Amino acid sequence: MDKIAIVILNWNGRRMLEQYMPSVLMYSKGDATVIVADNASTDDSLDLLEKQFPEVRIIRFDENWGFAEGYNKALTEVKAEYYVIMNSDIEVTQHWLTPLIEFMDNHPEVAACQPKLLSMANKEKFEYAGASGGFIDRLGYPFCRGRVFETVENDNGQYDTKAEVMWATGACFVIRSSDFHAVGGFDERFFAHSEEIDLCWRLRLQGRKIYCIPDSHVYHVGGGTLPKGNPMKTYLNFRNNLTMLYKNLPEKDLEHVMRWRWLLDYLAAFQTLICNGNVGDFRAIYRARRDFKRWKKEYAPVRQQLQAAKTNHEDVRQPFSILWQYYFRQRRTYSALPLQAPKSE
Repeated sequence: MDKIAIVILNWNGRRMLEQYMPSVLMYSKGDATVIVADNASTDDSLDLLEKQFPEVRIIRFDENWGFAEGYNKALTEVKAEYYVIMNSDIEVTQHWLTPLIEFMDNHPEVAACQPKLLSMANKEKFEYAGASGGFIDRLGYPFCRGRVFETVENDNGQYDTKAEVMWATGACFVIRSSDFHAVGGFDERFFAHSEEIDLCWRLRLQGRKIYCIPDSHVYHVGGGTLPKGNPMKTYLNFRNNLTMLYKNLPEKDLEHVMRWRWLLDYLAAFQTLICNGNVGDFRAIYRARRDFKRWKKEYAPVRQQLQAAKTNHEDVRQPFSILWQYYFRQRRTYSALPLQAPKSE
């Protein structure tokens, strides 16, 4: 069994692999096995890997399983103590793995951790997808140390402490293989988006911890598969977020939160239509709510099982509305929020 396996899921990502695989191999291959799981790409991704990066192990699929199911299938074929789940559009830095693995080795109570995620387009700024560790508010809206909605901060070292967070970014994080499989991996029905938040929430329900280790930093392009503004991305974000809430919320808060989300989701839909003239996103939000309602019954036994099995009854959400703080109180940065302070070292 390997100690560390870096697993990159690929779908028609030749350009990203060609550009960023060299940094992964240069700064990681002495410490980890590098694996690409290919979701039935129709470009020449695999030819590129075989010719230019023969040391990379390839797992081939005969169809596109998406992010969640693709990783679940790939990781059943990978034997390692730690999985590093990484997007193909990540540029790593020298010694980036060392702080992450050392922290995990020394903290057995921690299931997963992420590095500080910076923007490839502007290396002085955090990257939207995960910044310096993620949280959710009381209604399930995600935000990060370094990114709240569309406000992405410059990295001035303000979040350089190791900190316990609610979720680690799916763009790049380390997870113990034992923890990944113990909770059943990603929810395959999500396909993509919010699957890492759901996974981390389920781990937290089992008393496991999630951390950001900013001693390690990587650079992320972002938006490579479904760019911002794509109606399918909107659909998946809304549908999967609602499903995540239904699965993981404590019983006492479920009805209250779902009522608020019904109102706020439809307000968001009409705002995109009336203010922005965006018919695609309007339809995407409507479809997301319709499809969530349709498969909610299928998730009822999943929710029942999760709630019955949880060992940690601490509420992992922040106790405020990020919408209220951001739009009405004008608190646009993480440090300005009325937070329950994360534990840091």
